[in-house]
Amino acid sequence: MKTPMHRLLLLLTLLAGSAHAQVYKCVDEEGRVTYTNDRTIAKGCTQLSQDQPVSTIPAPAARPSPAPSAAPQNFPRVSPDAQRERDQSRRQILEKELAQEESALAEAQKALADQEAVRYGNERNYQRVLDRLAPFKEKVEQHQRNVDALKRELRELR
Repeated sequence: MKTPMHRLLLLLTLLAGSAHAQVYKCVDEEGRVTYTNDRTIAKGCTQLSQDQPVSTIPAPAARPSPAPSAAPQNFPRVSPDAQRERDQSRRQILEKELAQEESALAEAQKALADQEAVRYGNERNYQRVLDRLAPFKEKVEQHQRNVDALKRELRELR
């Protein structure tokens, strides 16, 4: 006698065989190859045989059209002197931020060194020491990343 579980397995087996879709290979005028299982799109495409393995990959996102190379005539212009002034102001701001960040990095490194020199009685397990030092190390790493980013920004200025 067949149980409901046997019937369900039989039904799933039958449905799985009919779930395979036809896959078509399409080549456009420019020689680009695409694959589809949509019959409405596949006009003029060749049908692939069912015995080939198929994997799916999402289509690449459409590329935005390139921006025009020249600015329109009515586009506001900045005089070279005004631009130099802006660049100099930006450089001064970045240098000030860099000095502050380097100072914060030095303080974070000192705090980490101070904490590394201390051992508490409840830290017989070295993992507890590592857990205690982790926030100090993260702070040092964060300030180091900020310093590196500011230096990179300054290098890229004109």
